[in-house]
Amino acid sequence: MRNIRTDLAIEAREIFGKGEQSDIPGVRIDVERTEDITITRVAVEEEVGARIMGKAKGNYITLEVPGLKDNDKDLQENVSVALSKEIAKLVKLNDKSVILVVGLGNWNITPDALGPKVVEHLLVTRHIKEYIPDQIDESVRSVCAVAPGVLGITGIETSEIIKGIVDRIKPDVVIAIDALASRKLERVNTTIQIADTGINPGSGVGNNRKQLSKETLGIPVVAIGVPTVVDAATMANDTIDLVLDSMIEGASKDSDFYKMLKDMNRDDKYKLIQEVLHPYYGHLMVTPKEVDRLIEDISVIIADGLNVALHPGVDTKDLGRYIN
Repeated sequence: MRNIRTDLAIEAREIFGKGEQSDIPGVRIDVERTEDITITRVAVEEEVGARIMGKAKGNYITLEVPGLKDNDKDLQENVSVALSKEIAKLVKLNDKSVILVVGLGNWNITPDALGPKVVEHLLVTRHIKEYIPDQIDESVRSVCAVAPGVLGITGIETSEIIKGIVDRIKPDVVIAIDALASRKLERVNTTIQIADTGINPGSGVGNNRKQLSKETLGIPVVAIGVPTVVDAATMANDTIDLVLDSMIEGASKDSDFYKMLKDMNRDDKYKLIQEVLHPYYGHLMVTPKEVDRLIEDISVIIADGLNVALHPGVDTKDLGRYIN
């Protein structure tokens, strides 16, 4: 279903293939499972695969953790550790590296506030490394962070702000955090995607701005995103499919009614739902009622994962020494 609204590479692949082995040319899949976390690594290696999936060539790592909704602190720490290991695989750093972390999104809208909230919990050290280096551990790298806001607040394109900062401080890598959209409600606020292909700010709320990528900034850009919303039309479409499946089970396979239900085109049905909803709600996105707590929890998880990945002398148990 090409009309389905999703920012997740794992869902883009699911639309075109089933099972864990990729049947998309030029795309390689690896799945690793533990008791609480499923890690799916999607490598888009050829242009043909990129065209089919609608994703740029590169690596997409997805951590699925259904238990994140349960506010389990031990699980949250385990996710931070797993996230730090995956980030370290994509971000190649040395002791002299300078890292710029960008918290994308609108801090006034909770489902879009993930990026700014992550920045609040980061261990930022560039100013200390530059002005009082003897006051900080040598194993701590130079990290700076910014939450540039959105065009509607600043009147400036986010890409212009970030390009100006990059040109001024010359970091070795940019790590951007933003809210995304999923096509499945169960993945909202329980899934983290890491990609080395850059990001389009605002994509999660359907308001794409100019891309942040190696092509636009001149340095590697790693994106970390969490789906915080789901398209209402997609959710309605999936709900209707469940109803149809239930009705089909009770219908005779020889009946005209069964054949009609079985032959319904999903794309046409999705377009119809969009047309019905649009006059009343426009482009409606849905988020869980517990979104405030979930965003706060996930922002700490991502910040802790970044702090451990970016600073070789820090682990999750040491963070209290550095961050109040």
